[in-house]
Order: sequence, then C-alpha cells, then structure tokens
Amino acid sequence: MTTHTAPAPTAAAPTTAPAARGRRARPGRLGVHAFLMAVSLAFLAPLLLAVYASLRPYDETSRDGYFSLPKHLSLDYYKQAFTDAGMTKYFVNTLIIAVPGVVIVLFLAAFVAFAVSRLRLRGGMLLLMLFTAGNLLPQQVIVTPLYVVFNRIPLPYWMSDSMTMFDSYWAVIAVQVGFQIGFCVFVLANFMRTLPQEILEAAIVDGAGVWTQYWRITLPLCRPALAALATLQFTWMYNDFLWALVFMSDGDKLPITSALNNLRGQFFTDYNLLAAGSVIVALPTLIVFLLLQRHFIAGLTLGSSKG
Repeated sequence: MTTHTAPAPTAAAPTTAPAARGRRARPGRLGVHAFLMAVSLAFLAPLLLAVYASLRPYDETSRDGYFSLPKHLSLDYYKQAFTDAGMTKYFVNTLIIAVPGVVIVLFLAAFVAFAVSRLRLRGGMLLLMLFTAGNLLPQQVIVTPLYVVFNRIPLPYWMSDSMTMFDSYWAVIAVQVGFQIGFCVFVLANFMRTLPQEILEAAIVDGAGVWTQYWRITLPLCRPALAALATLQFTWMYNDFLWALVFMSDGDKLPITSALNNLRGQFFTDYNLLAAGSVIVALPTLIVFLLLQRHFIAGLTLGSSKG
C-alpha cells in the first residue's frame, strides 16, 4: 500500500498576495503624491516667482521676461527695500499691534472656553454658539459704525495723541481681539472637552479651587492648542491691512503691510523692488511658524488618533 504525502508549503506562498496588493496599490499612492506635489507647487509658485524676481535687475526682466534665465543675481533690492520703505519702524508698529492682540485674545478665549466646557454653566452651549456666530459677521459691515464710535471714545494723552481711540493702536487691537476671540473660544472649548474629566474631579477632591483647576491643570494641557492658535492669530494680525488703514490717519503708526506702498513710485513702479519688499514682509511669519512648528502641527492633529 502506497502512501501519498502532501507537498510541503512553500515559503513564498503567503507573501505573494500582500506583495501583489502592494504592487496594485502603488500607482494609487503615486497619483496621490503627484497631486499633492502639484498643489504644493501651485501655492508656492507666487512666492518662488517673487524671490526669483527680487534677485534680478528690473531692466533684465523687462527685456527678457520674468521666466527667462538670469544673467545677474544680487541682494541689492533687499537692501534698497529695507532702507527706502523704512521697514524697521513699521515692523515695530506691527509688533505693538500683533503681540498684545495675540496675548489678549488667547487670555480671554481661554477663560471663556474653560467656563463653557469645564464648569458646566447654564446656557454655556448658547454662549459658545454666540461666540461662533460672531465669526460669520463680515468685518466690512461695521467699518463705518466703528469709525464713528472710536472718534467718540476719549482716551488720556499718554494712551493716544488724538485723545480718542481713533488714530491709536488701541483701536486696531480692540477690533482684532473682538473678531478673533470667537474662533479661539470655539477651538479651545472643543479641545478642553476632550480632556479627561477625572483630572479635574481628582483636583477638586484635593481641594483645588476654580483658579487652580484653570491655571495649573487645564492650561498646561492646552499648550498644543494655544501654540497652534498663537501661530494663526499672529499671522492674521500681522497680515491685516484694512483696520489700520481705516482707523489710523498718522502714517508713522501704520503696520508693515502698508510699508510696501512706500516702494511704489508716482509714475513708475519697480516690481522687482516690490517683490523684495514682499519677501522681507513675509519673513517674520515664516520665522514664527518655524519656531512653533512642532506645537503647531501637534495642535492641528489633536484628536486624530482618538477612538
């Protein structure tokens, strides 16, 4: 009687199916990567073109075009833009507006978000909806009423040369805080809701008051969200042009975004010089992002791995 033995399984058999699936999935991944690269280049193209133009003489680009190969590259336009536009003064003006604005917005928004999300106040959800709805109001709608109001609010001389909120940094800071606080409350309140309630309950058992719950327990846990919001808020306030133009009549108080207008001539505009000025203006926001990049990315990915 003969016996038949089954053939021994080969080692390659279990790996053929996953390998085949990997080969089938690879073209899809390549397509996604190609699409993302194309979108990234589309967004970076204006910045790269501005940097390229700022390094070339205007005579060369006017003769050969902006997309031609360069014959001479230099940083002369950056030196000229920084000195001709008086950017140092405008940078200081922007910091006077943006830094206090970011601090006040995050300070007040954290208070409101903590009260709405952690203290279980009556009408807390309605209050959160009210702050969120404020973001839907077009800012341009209230330009005229704010202009009238700020001209009637008195301030002491040491706070404003005009003795009113008009033509002062306080007007621009107040508007920035008023319009940005709703977004920050919405983000922080939703993040604080994800924090374990047991942490606060244990603190209450240990005798922690409301201030200790807020300052020593909740805020340290909100550091990624606060860093992400600080980056966004600084960028938005730094790039703002409308409010300072409306509420300031003294040109020496205008922020950096208005300094680019000083590079435009009455009858002729050197767009390569203007491109150099634009790159200089964009550098501080890039530096802030690089410094807070780790916290910013952590804030954007909050809750992505939670079930």
